[in-house]
Amino acid sequence: MFHAIANWILRILFAILFKLDLVGTEHVPRDGPFLLMINHVYFLDAFLAVALARRDIVPMSKIENYKNPLLGMVLRWYGSVSVRRGEVDLQAIRRSLHVLAQGHGLLMAPEGTRSKSRTLLEGRDGMVMLALHSHVPHMPIVPVAISGQEHLGHNLKRLGRTPVRMVFGQPFYLQPKEGLSHREQMRHMTREAMFRLAALLPPEYRGVYSDLSQATAEYTVTNDATQG
Repeated sequence: MFHAIANWILRILFAILFKLDLVGTEHVPRDGPFLLMINHVYFLDAFLAVALARRDIVPMSKIENYKNPLLGMVLRWYGSVSVRRGEVDLQAIRRSLHVLAQGHGLLMAPEGTRSKSRTLLEGRDGMVMLALHSHVPHMPIVPVAISGQEHLGHNLKRLGRTPVRMVFGQPFYLQPKEGLSHREQMRHMTREAMFRLAALLPPEYRGVYSDLSQATAEYTVTNDATQG
């Protein structure tokens, strides 16, 4: 109930603050567990994705955010998963797998932190690890590229709305192969996932994944490819 009310309020607030351009919302699964991966350049990124995806989604957030009285309260109400960065947080892993087992969406920023450069950083393997250990065949991963939101503060000073574009990409799935170690496969999967996200972003946001000609699709496949 809280999720529905909070998301409704956020959608009204975002409609006031932003000129929203939403693309591909039909790619969000209507039911069942899935992972929502976002680029992270602004503090509102997770809330934009959670509110506008129109599914029951639990965000992951670094444990430092819970020290902020207001933000921490909202994150707790959302049932968010707190993560200790820089270590293998087994409690966060167990809670994340429980969220997926309950059939909910789980939101992650695969870079593991907010990008100060506002461009993609190298992705970490946490998202891939959760997908592989979820025991859900063909766990859908939906990339969401958000751009423009970082200009909110500047535009508010001028009492203007901020143009924000959100592109929900086609869900893809991980496809393990024989011949490489588990860790090597995860690195390949993470790299391919990050290139899928980069392809949805404007060029100036792509960062270390700017050269899309290096993208491969050996370990990640779309729904059509899986069914075909």
